[in-house]
Amino acid sequence: MTQAADDRLRDEVRLLGGLLGEVIRDEGGQDLYDRIEAVRQASVAWHRDAGPEDAERLESLLGDLSLDQAVGLAHGFAVFSLLANIAEDRAGKRRARDQAAAGARADTPEGALKRLSELGVSPSAARDLLAEALISPVLTAHPSEVRRKSVIDRIAAVSDLLDACDQNALDCAPDVLTAGLRRQTVILWGTRLVRQAGLAVQDEIDTVVSFLERVFLRVAPAQLADWRRRLDAPDLDPFIRIGSWVGGDRDGNPNVDGAVLSAAFRTQARAALRYYLDEVNALGAELSLSGSLSEISPELAALAGASGDRSPHRADEPYRRALSEIYARLAATHPVLTGQPAPRAPAFVADPYAGPAAFRDDLAVLRDSLVAHHGAVFADDRLTRLITAADVFGFHMATVDLRQNADVHERVVADLLKVAGVCDDYLALDEEARLSLLAAELASGRLLFNPFADYADETLKERGILQAAAEALRLFGPQAIRTHVVSKTDAASDLLEVYLLLKEVGLFRPEDPAACPIQAAPLFETIDDLRAAKATLERLLREPAALAVARARGVQEVMLGYSDSNKDGSYLTSTWELHEASLVLLQVAQAADLRLQLFHGRGGAVGRGGGSSFAAVAAQPQGTVAGRIRVTEQGEVIANKYGEPEIARRNLDALTCGVLLASLKPPADETFTARHGETAAALSRASMAAYRALVYETPGFVDYFRAATPIAEIADLKIGSRPASRTTSTAIEDLRAIPWVFSWSQSRVMLPGWFGFGSAVEDADLDELRVMARDWPFFRTLVQNMEMVMAKADMTVARRYADLVPDKVLADRIHEAIVEEWKRTEAAVLAVTGQDALLAGQPELDRLIRLRMPYVEPLNHVQIELIRRRRAGDDDPRVREGILLSLNGVAAGLRNSG
Repeated sequence: MTQAADDRLRDEVRLLGGLLGEVIRDEGGQDLYDRIEAVRQASVAWHRDAGPEDAERLESLLGDLSLDQAVGLAHGFAVFSLLANIAEDRAGKRRARDQAAAGARADTPEGALKRLSELGVSPSAARDLLAEALISPVLTAHPSEVRRKSVIDRIAAVSDLLDACDQNALDCAPDVLTAGLRRQTVILWGTRLVRQAGLAVQDEIDTVVSFLERVFLRVAPAQLADWRRRLDAPDLDPFIRIGSWVGGDRDGNPNVDGAVLSAAFRTQARAALRYYLDEVNALGAELSLSGSLSEISPELAALAGASGDRSPHRADEPYRRALSEIYARLAATHPVLTGQPAPRAPAFVADPYAGPAAFRDDLAVLRDSLVAHHGAVFADDRLTRLITAADVFGFHMATVDLRQNADVHERVVADLLKVAGVCDDYLALDEEARLSLLAAELASGRLLFNPFADYADETLKERGILQAAAEALRLFGPQAIRTHVVSKTDAASDLLEVYLLLKEVGLFRPEDPAACPIQAAPLFETIDDLRAAKATLERLLREPAALAVARARGVQEVMLGYSDSNKDGSYLTSTWELHEASLVLLQVAQAADLRLQLFHGRGGAVGRGGGSSFAAVAAQPQGTVAGRIRVTEQGEVIANKYGEPEIARRNLDALTCGVLLASLKPPADETFTARHGETAAALSRASMAAYRALVYETPGFVDYFRAATPIAEIADLKIGSRPASRTTSTAIEDLRAIPWVFSWSQSRVMLPGWFGFGSAVEDADLDELRVMARDWPFFRTLVQNMEMVMAKADMTVARRYADLVPDKVLADRIHEAIVEEWKRTEAAVLAVTGQDALLAGQPELDRLIRLRMPYVEPLNHVQIELIRRRRAGDDDPRVREGILLSLNGVAAGLRNSG
């Protein structure tokens, strides 16, 4: 970041912060403003010096707060964090534009193609790769987004005002801009930041669809059009396919059933069809060409002639008549797919479209006629963009994955087999016996389900979901649902059980298994599962049914879980085991003459696979991408990466560039792995030992974790429709990875993102590690991600959270163990990178984090004080409100906290 750019960022932060200060004075009073400023100054002084006087001043200020003052303070700092993020995002956009124009970034189309050219890779190779590519960001409802949609909308409004001013799209006189910003700031200040009621799954569906409708519908087609131009490939098929788990992911979520899945598709279809209807209507107003003044193609003449439009005013306007027919058919399609009439009735009745291909073909008739008779000015216009949108989104909008836990499947299959008299105790069978029984049933034309028999509620629910899936495929086509992810996979039978259940609803047919539209994909999550993945996939692909489905597609999809493997064995170990599992799974797929398609279950925080998507994809092991990758986008990451069109476009391009470079780069990664693989494996073993010694083997650690982090309070945040734990157990093993990481982020320990690395490096060869960090993308990305998360950690703030532990001896013992490993890890990172401070090699990121932290730390201190009051028995609702506001604000300030 140049000095000028740095100054502009600070100026915008001051502008927005100053406006917020004025609003706080007017809306909250001078006393609140003065207290906010006093706590901010005391927090900064305490952080810089941490002397006894500073600590006493901070404690005094916080201890003297009334509840109303504490809530107001938390609200104020939380709103400031949101406004500061707007300025930071805008600085990022400016920086990206400048670097893209200079071709300086490999995560931009210009930079990636330039880098490939330097490597001797031709544009035709990139074109050929993307012609068969699948690049799919998959939006999930994982609960790490603490901001309400109303808040996200206000943030967008402030950003839009500033962007419009940059583009001279509005009067940017200082008083005009300030008035507009102040208005939005008043609304934001008066908007509740935290939810009062829990989320239902439909709320999550609506939120995801709002991103699809507002951003992806416009950005994805524009991105595809741009790559078509760059690669001179006008017929390049869509390679970006947006996916979603919302409405199909029922793993641990009892609220997802067949009705919810159907509602997800109806909601998505409404958004897509509404957009198409609006665009067709706009084109009808625009394409007023007269048939007597311009030539048309025979195909267009036929389409216009078949139109039900009998208006005399359009008698000689073939394009308008054709568009009237297209609109009427879309309007007729709307109630079929959504259950509701079209928002605007057509002028006449027409037959609904059988599918998006027919709609697209009609649009292509208009486009081809325009281009043939009027030239290239019509080759890349509004009509072409609408055709591209139909290519990318169809009528289904996003491909919905199904996901369920393997334990559920085996219970349902056991119930079906028992009631059918096939096997009294399927659960008691060993793996080979299960596989033999499942294979026999998959080869049989007989169904197990008896509509007159009694089944467990779980069985009926799962059958209902798959029936809804079959109906969605009938209505929306094969892109609607492609994959059924099986979490907790540890055996091949876990996947065959899915095919047996699909057979029960007519989706798997014994006479033609290759025609099954849904592929069962294993999710390997824990360290043990990752290590056993090779054997599990080998055994699966020896089963004729599974192999037939994979052969028909040419790929076998496998999902890799970052979150649970990290919780299981440390960040370093998780990252290494994922690297190794990717390579062995590739070997298994190749041996079966298949391509491997990896689905990376990444979260927002580094401890859950977060960090730069471009760097992560580009650093994947050689051969494991090959033009096909799917990646989860979770929680707060969705709004951060795809909340506005320009940022969304940049992130889709970065993902595409990462895939190109990972797929077409020279085969050097194998050399790095061969040369340094044993060292990485040894580091992994040592890191896992240190991590598990603390988390799973230290007496009292669970008690410490639950007292020294706001894990209990996070449960009140109402940020998701599913519970924080899969069971009622308090064990770390049973806690979901998201609240695990979120808790450590709030307490500023960030333990899942770094713990164990220092111990692992203690006895390693530093010279070799420096070479690995410099030359091996895998290891370099790992170290850079650790640096980022460590820069957001603060052991002095963490000490204050540790003081919440009732057992002071336990608190001191475990906190000191964490601090000692922190010191080892910091020293190790600096020794490996050759830097004198964390993020010295990433100065832009360092400045951004430093800019943000003085406004995050006061929220930590307020949170600690309010948690102390609540745990002491103060059940005033305002205490809870203040805690939730502080959780919200810290998460907003840290940005990738979950």
